[in-house]
Amino acid sequence: MVLKRTCFLFFVAALVAFCMPPKRKIKVYLIGDSTMCLYEPARAPLTGWGMPFATFFDSSVSIDNRAKGGRSTRTFISENRWQPVADSLRGGDYVLIQFGHNDEAKEEKYKDRYTPVPDYKINLAKFIMETRLKKAIPVLITPVSRMRFTSGMAQETHAEYTAAVYEVAAQYKVPLIDLDKKSRELYQQMGEEDTKLLFMQLAPGEHPSYPEGQKDNTHFNEYGARRIAELVLAGLKEANVELADRVVISKNK
Repeated sequence: MVLKRTCFLFFVAALVAFCMPPKRKIKVYLIGDSTMCLYEPARAPLTGWGMPFATFFDSSVSIDNRAKGGRSTRTFISENRWQPVADSLRGGDYVLIQFGHNDEAKEEKYKDRYTPVPDYKINLAKFIMETRLKKAIPVLITPVSRMRFTSGMAQETHAEYTAAVYEVAAQYKVPLIDLDKKSRELYQQMGEEDTKLLFMQLAPGEHPSYPEGQKDNTHFNEYGARRIAELVLAGLKEANVELADRVVISKNK
């Protein structure tokens, strides 16, 4: 009798599993700058965090990384990089939005990309509203922190623009991942010397692609990009974004 009941329950469970519809396939668009974007193998170990990020999801998710180095919210729009994303969106898709590094660049040589905070907020709002118009889901991400230590303390490097992201997220009730804060906390935990292991810090002759070395406190190597991607994944879960339910163990880990 017990055996028959067990077999019956197993049959019912199998039938339910068979009849359940598979997860709807969704696309996740990444829009942002050089800290997120794709790089050709010839530029390794330089890695945007969007590259390892794509390896953490099940087969129902595809990642379309449209981030581009040197772009601010303003130039991402003016160069017609945003409109093709907006046109491609379907209901249930996601747009992860991380800008700020280039928007805040006030130096003369970067004047083509500089975006004052009020305009930055307007541009973020544009991404949000046009994403929602397609019944897709926007997620705001504060700009990942640069490496800057003073007396052993990791310093804030994007205060004004991070605050602006918070304001827009609150106004439009958008999920927010504070990657600025999360990355600084990671750097502080690791300490100044070990934090260099995350970045493109190469001695002359250390890597054939960079014979003269690199002293870059902004861009990540493969290890650093993966650690930052893991922070974004944690942020998705903390913000109760449904996309986090589709995370699996990275096949490249």
